[in-house]
Amino acid sequence: MSGQKPSTLPWWVSTIALAGAALLTLGGILALVNPAMLVGRAAEIDAAARVYAGYLVSRNLAVAAMLLGAWIIRARAVLSGALLLTAIIQFLDVGLDCAEGRWAMVPGIAVLGILFLLAAVRTLGTPLWRIDSWRNP
Repeated sequence: MSGQKPSTLPWWVSTIALAGAALLTLGGILALVNPAMLVGRAAEIDAAARVYAGYLVSRNLAVAAMLLGAWIIRARAVLSGALLLTAIIQFLDVGLDCAEGRWAMVPGIAVLGILFLLAAVRTLGTPLWRIDSWRNP
């Protein structure tokens, strides 16, 4: 890159950010309306499961709002941070799915995590591992 960040986001970054916001919103609504759809058929939904489903609703809607809000106002650093947070959540979900043997879920969630990570790197325009990338100019 020439040191200057383009003023517009690449179409694929916008697509990933908007799709991520939509998926997180839908997942949050699903957890609120019918949390039984998030687990296997044999699992029972009791009061404790509903509490944790509520936390999923809060997490998903907050991250979706950050993605959408940052995308709307083109706040590149905030959008990059929200995309990175979403990627980290996906990678942690992959780890939990592996630990609990939900192998069918792993590839799709891992791909989502990689896409969010790539979009975060592209949005920021500098390597994420450099501390100067996160500081204001």
